[in-house]
Amino acid sequence: MMLKKSIFCAIAIFIVAGTAFAQAKFTDRVMVLPFENTSNKPEFNWVGESFALSLSELLRVPGLNVVSNGERKAAQQRLRIPLTSLPSLATSLKLSRESGATLLITGTYNIVPAQGDLAATVNVTSKIIRVNEGRFLSEEIDGRLIQRDIILNDALGNLQTMQGQIAYQILYQRDKALPYSQNQLIESATKVPGRAFEAYIKGLLTQATEQRENFFKNAIRIYNESIPDSTFVEAALELGHLYLGQQKYNDSVDSFERVINTNRACRERARSDNKVAFCNDEAYAEASFYIGLIQWRQKNYEQALAVLRPIAEDLQLTRVYNTLGAIAVEASRAEKKNQARSAALLKEGTDLLKKAADSAEDDLSIRFNYALATFLSGNSAESIPLFREVIAERPQDGEAYYVLSKALAANNDAAAAAVDNQARTYLVAGNKYANLEKEWLRAKSLDDISFRVEQPQRRDFVSVMLNKRDSDAAPTAVNETENYLRQARDQYKNGKDDEAMLTLRRVLASEPMSAESYLILGKIHLRRGDRDQAASSFKTAIFWDNKLTDAYISLGKIYLERGDCQQVKTYVAQALEVDPENPEVAALQRLSDRCSK
Repeated sequence: MMLKKSIFCAIAIFIVAGTAFAQAKFTDRVMVLPFENTSNKPEFNWVGESFALSLSELLRVPGLNVVSNGERKAAQQRLRIPLTSLPSLATSLKLSRESGATLLITGTYNIVPAQGDLAATVNVTSKIIRVNEGRFLSEEIDGRLIQRDIILNDALGNLQTMQGQIAYQILYQRDKALPYSQNQLIESATKVPGRAFEAYIKGLLTQATEQRENFFKNAIRIYNESIPDSTFVEAALELGHLYLGQQKYNDSVDSFERVINTNRACRERARSDNKVAFCNDEAYAEASFYIGLIQWRQKNYEQALAVLRPIAEDLQLTRVYNTLGAIAVEASRAEKKNQARSAALLKEGTDLLKKAADSAEDDLSIRFNYALATFLSGNSAESIPLFREVIAERPQDGEAYYVLSKALAANNDAAAAAVDNQARTYLVAGNKYANLEKEWLRAKSLDDISFRVEQPQRRDFVSVMLNKRDSDAAPTAVNETENYLRQARDQYKNGKDDEAMLTLRRVLASEPMSAESYLILGKIHLRRGDRDQAASSFKTAIFWDNKLTDAYISLGKIYLERGDCQQVKTYVAQALEVDPENPEVAALQRLSDRCSK
């Protein structure tokens, strides 16, 4: 969201203004609860939630740790505290201690509706509580300790300004030696147009799917009207998840891609201005991950891997490694033409699953996945103790028994028959054992045994910072990548496809988002007659750079050969948006017109 982006920008200013303050260790951890609506007008409940969301972001300054809004909600669920009602003071203190907070921010507000020419107003009272002592924060004024509430009254339309003022007062009461002003906090708080922010908060609070969708759409529309050529990132992210839950995958991908494109544009601006990028990398990581999941569900393995590979090391989430490893092995299974590529994908997947298993020894699903990948890699002996570990904790796991029996048989172990009998016992439902055995006898295949993947909780992304991306300042790496690309272009031009593919793998190892690499790979696959693989590479190239005219043209030609006129028209239209004067696009458009006839 622009709000978060602006806060990071503000932080950069604060660091310049007060280096010593920025280098101080966190001495407090603060949690903000939704403010209580005392006006008996439930249609304004969204205001209380907006305080929790906004203040949790505005207080994220050097020297102060913050329990994010997402982390607070997760703690409430652990303690079985309803999210729909405000906890008592005693429960709030318990929640704060559960989250490790030393400061608790609470508040109440009263709404006075608009009357005639008078705008609706909001009266707010906020308190700061020291959690460990269970008392309100006091200030020393003229030698006396005084508890001073933060009280503001303003038009409801100035809500975000008020939130900036409250954030400043909280920070000032805690530390009078602040290296920045109230105006800086207000500027950070008011980057999102008020009506867009209101629609977004209402969307978060609404359970009805259709209304929720409309609120988020309105938030995005209003934001774009106020700030052209921009996206309300947080609203787009929520809309993407809403569509994902409804299995509207194309709509979901469109929403998530808005988040990614905004991040990409932000980085390009920062790079051209020679500035440090503060571009809401958490939202970028989350959107990328869920696009990867959608591509996987649709069996677009190469595109799923292309999206997920760049974020795996940066996120360093066990479940991301597990997901990426499972996709790589499934891509290996699906690759029937190129055995070398299949083997490379299988090794990649097994290595990732080992990394996941090493960091999550108690997760039996991850351990099962690593054991299965190890077996598929031909290391049946190594898979035996891994499956036995799974079975020891999950003694009715029929699939684990089944694969273990095959591993034991491959190593001439007499226990194979007994383990196979156990598999028969636990794989009765749906005639599962008979179906597995039929496939095994036919092709020595275990394709009907799926990998076990549980997607990460959304809160796992809250604290993710892609620091690796922020260090774009490695000119040697950039130069090396460009040299490899130049080499690959020459190799492709001279017909040295195998050498070009090896060179491109080096590029993708260090720069997984290299759109040009996928474009050249697509051209190589196309020259070799592998149109499916070519189309997949071209689509991946467009995903990372939607201005590649050559990729649109190539995809149009592939679908023209297949007689899919609608797809041809789609790619022609996209190519025309990028390069309307391109003669190849014009020629393809003429062919497209004939195709439809």
